[in-house]
Amino acid sequence: MHYTGTVWRPPYEADSLLLEATAGCTHHRCRFCTLYQDIPFRMTPLRDLEADLREAQLWACDPVGRLSARLQGLPEPEKIRRVFLVGANPFVLRPERLEAIGELVGRYLPSCRTIGCFARVTDISAKTDGELSRLGQLGYDGLTIGVETGDGEALAFMDKGYGPEDILLQSRRLDEAGISYSYFYLAGISGAGRGRTGALASAGIFNQAHPRRIGASMLTVFPESRLYRDIQEGRWREPGELEKLEELAVLISHLHIPVWFAALGASNAVRLQGNLPEDREALLAVLASAAAPENEVSLRAYRESLPHL
Repeated sequence: MHYTGTVWRPPYEADSLLLEATAGCTHHRCRFCTLYQDIPFRMTPLRDLEADLREAQLWACDPVGRLSARLQGLPEPEKIRRVFLVGANPFVLRPERLEAIGELVGRYLPSCRTIGCFARVTDISAKTDGELSRLGQLGYDGLTIGVETGDGEALAFMDKGYGPEDILLQSRRLDEAGISYSYFYLAGISGAGRGRTGALASAGIFNQAHPRRIGASMLTVFPESRLYRDIQEGRWREPGELEKLEELAVLISHLHIPVWFAALGASNAVRLQGNLPEDREALLAVLASAAAPENEVSLRAYRESLPHL
């Protein structure tokens, strides 16, 4: 399989075939991000994609491998039901390119039902309603969108390239196209003293949309980021760890849509997951227990121990 650098995927894509469609990020301006700073954006050649699909096809359907597994008492390889295109934002690709990838997936993996990937809000806005509908018909579904927050001031400062109204508009266009989606939320992005503001603004936007999941991460500022320099030069203040936990509690308390909510990635010292609204009180109890004042030091030590995400 062809992969470039570290492969990033959402926790809930653990059972998906990871297929590289792009490398690097087209935006590359978010003040906090260091994930793709050394990787120029490029498209994976279709010949490499096809070679990877042939390899995956052999792995899933090889009769010798299936016989070997049976003789060893191992479970036989399951058919591939979902492909997740890796890269910072493969949905930026032109519709014709995404269609070509979808057709290759269908040719080599006929058992595959859906194709997902990371997407920026601006990747969606660049496509017409008809193009989105066509991609939905080809199996593109379950996009993961790093919206980060619904706080317009924070989005502008972090140079995300869109505002809260764009999140809502493009989410509604995906709804119309029949393409489901999940959000990534970044606790702490609103800055010190503004966690509650950011959470309430985000809930106000999210409650008007239909995300299947909301995956929360905790802001972790690495020295290589622009945001680290902002902090050093006094232009921005990072919230404490307890404020980030309290921000998640406010968000969970004010979400009124049915949604799976989780904080499972490496940036989360406190892990939780559950369905809203039925698991709301259990999630809040986990956060309340972790947010004791004496935990600030140990939570901060965890964050500072992270070499990368």
